Amino acid sequence: MNKRVLVVGDVMTDIIVRPEGPIVPGSDRRAEIRHRPGGSGANQAVWLGAAGADVLFAARVGAQDRAVHEAYFRGLGVVPVLAGDKDLPSGMLVTILDPSGERSFLTDRGANLNLGADDLPVSLLDGVGLVMVSGYSFFASGPRVAVQSLLKAARARNVAVAIDPASVGFLDEVGPRLFLDWVGKADWLFANESEAELLTGEAGFDAQMRALGEQFTHVVIKRGQFGAALGGREGVTTSQPAPLVKVVDTTGAGDAFAAGFIAALMRGETHETCLTTGIAGGARAVQFVGGQPQ
Repeated sequence: MNKRVLVVGDVMTDIIVRPEGPIVPGSDRRAEIRHRPGGSGANQAVWLGAAGADVLFAARVGAQDRAVHEAYFRGLGVVPVLAGDKDLPSGMLVTILDPSGERSFLTDRGANLNLGADDLPVSLLDGVGLVMVSGYSFFASGPRVAVQSLLKAARARNVAVAIDPASVGFLDEVGPRLFLDWVGKADWLFANESEAELLTGEAGFDAQMRALGEQFTHVVIKRGQFGAALGGREGVTTSQPAPLVKVVDTTGAGDAFAAGFIAALMRGETHETCLTTGIAGGARAVQFVGGQPQ
């Protein structure tokens, strides 16, 4: 199996807001405000690069930002294949953190909405062993058609396909059946508990595994502070706890988990070791502000 990973997803700038207390409508509230590079696909690519993986990242950004983004990704061990959009700016995301580290999002996907077939040529699959696609790419028609075409070519070449649903809010808008139809069969699904429940209508993660295993060969359910579980059509095959750490910001934790898991998978590690590595990555990510390694 080829070791290179192709990640397809969004590039965003995260504006992270930590209010000192409840937001006061019509008035002021002191807050800590920071900006960090983000985007689910970008986060996964950078965490993969930090793990020493051979990673290629395909996305779309505002034309004026393209050179800066390319230099940034190269500096973190990622090979960028970025299209520049002349009409829309690079994506922006406002994250509001509550005292527990949980997040609420306001999203302007910007240039990501114009990702098209020309941005994802089949040649991107040369030498690739696994394609990781962020679910955000399915929630707009243009990117969805482009990604579906790329995944069709990947399946024809026997390149493994991994999907991260990415957003409970957007999943709820389109409905689970339509999203699953858009995605089609895949080798791997990386879902958190809320996404797995929404996609299946099942409350227990063993039942979620069995349901999702009808479409995805391997199912990984990220359980936050409770660790993660791995399984498929037969239900849960293994699960592991997460270490106790101080949670500062959960942004990007799921991306760090998926990247750690996939990096270990590409090294030929056992699934149990992949799970351990993914959990360690997620635990590291929640201990600082932002979705990418510092």
